[in-house]
Amino acid sequence: MNIQSYERITERIVTLLEQGTVPWHKPWKVNTGLPRNLISKKPYRGINVFLLMAMSYESPHWLTFRQAIQLGGNVKKGEKACPVVFWKKMEIEDKKSGEPQKKPLLRLYHVFNVAQCDGLKNAPEEIPMPVTKPAEIVAKMPQPPVVKHGMAQAFYSPTDDCVGMPEPERFESEASYFAALFHELVHATGHEKRLKRASIAERNGYGSDPYCKEELIAELGSAFLCGYADIVDRTIDNSAAYLEGWLKQFQNDRTLIVYAAAQAQKAADFILGRTFAESEAAHE
Repeated sequence: MNIQSYERITERIVTLLEQGTVPWHKPWKVNTGLPRNLISKKPYRGINVFLLMAMSYESPHWLTFRQAIQLGGNVKKGEKACPVVFWKKMEIEDKKSGEPQKKPLLRLYHVFNVAQCDGLKNAPEEIPMPVTKPAEIVAKMPQPPVVKHGMAQAFYSPTDDCVGMPEPERFESEASYFAALFHELVHATGHEKRLKRASIAERNGYGSDPYCKEELIAELGSAFLCGYADIVDRTIDNSAAYLEGWLKQFQNDRTLIVYAAAQAQKAADFILGRTFAESEAAHE
């Protein structure tokens, strides 16, 4: 494990939270979609999505310094890069057997938004990302849990593999309803018959610790799904207590945010019925 990469990313998230910005609460840009690499067109994934969205640039397109040079341009003087991470399989000697084994290693890259560059020539055309209706996302989820309405609050029960939801009209808006439903469906992906996520055992229904690992996975996973569904006006908590709660968790566990974002991405992919390469970022 490259702890320095985790430290860099966690420090960036902590700084944003200290400034009052919750990266996973920032909406996708309408008609532009997920941040993605200008050259490869591949969307960035996991924690990279939130890191890049927090930069608040209009364009979703990013590239490395080297890629800017390859396009005949350059990065403007004084512009600062945003770090992104990806997993790369490295051959490492097993301490017990002495045999070489391929294990994932977190690597750090630095990228710039196209707005930070000058003179880019022959740049690929920007293509808007498709939007999926939230009801369609729910309807097409593979191996879905039972969803029961008329409940007093939203919850997921691993024992019954059941999502409980209040009636849609009890929510402030349709967006808030689907954001809450997405949150519970992400929990449901942790069930042993789906992604078999160990952290689902940390959560014991409604009223459990709101700052446990599984709750963060569900928050981030819901944010991913809201992005795919172009939901921007969901009800969110930006209170001081909320910010302080996550600040404490990230300061205690420097790997938490990167791990949770990776698990949230897998959960969103499962719900969307998508499969992706192991790399967590589009890179050179």
